[in-house]
Amino acid sequence: MTVVRFGDRPFYRNPWVEFERMQEEMERLARGLAGGLGLERPTVYPPVNISEDADHVYVEAEVPGLAPTDLEIALEGDTLTIKGERRPTESGGQVSYHRREVEYGRFSRAIDLPVRVDANGVTAKCTDGVLTVVLPKAASARPRQITVAG
Repeated sequence: MTVVRFGDRPFYRNPWVEFERMQEEMERLARGLAGGLGLERPTVYPPVNISEDADHVYVEAEVPGLAPTDLEIALEGDTLTIKGERRPTESGGQVSYHRREVEYGRFSRAIDLPVRVDANGVTAKCTDGVLTVVLPKAASARPRQITVAG
C-alpha cells in the first residue's frame, strides 16, 4: 500500500466556488444599485401594536403630529384600515435641508385582526400622538366557560 502524505495530495478545487463568488458579487451590486435608485424597502406607517384580553382587541398606532381630523378609520370584516395624511411643516421662506427623514403625504395601513370583532362597539381616541382603537370581540370569539354535568 502506498502512503501519501497530506501535503503531497493533489489539490481538488470545487468548480462551483467561482460561480458562488460571482453570484455574491452580483447580489452585492444589485443591493447597491437599489439603494442608489431609491428602491429601498418601503417604510410601514404608522407603526402599530396589537394586543388583546378576554373581551377586547387593542390597536395602538403612533401618529405624531396628526390631529384626529387628519385620520380616517374603517372596519370591514376582520380588517381595520387606518388612513390619513401628514402634511409638511410650513417653513417661513427658503429653507435648505441638511437631512430630511420625516416623511409626509397620504398613508394607508390595513391590519388583519386576529379575531372577529363587534363593529358596533368600536371606539377610537388620539392622545399625544398615539391613536388607540378599542375593538370589542364578537360574542362568538369570546371564551366561554362550559360546565361539565356530573
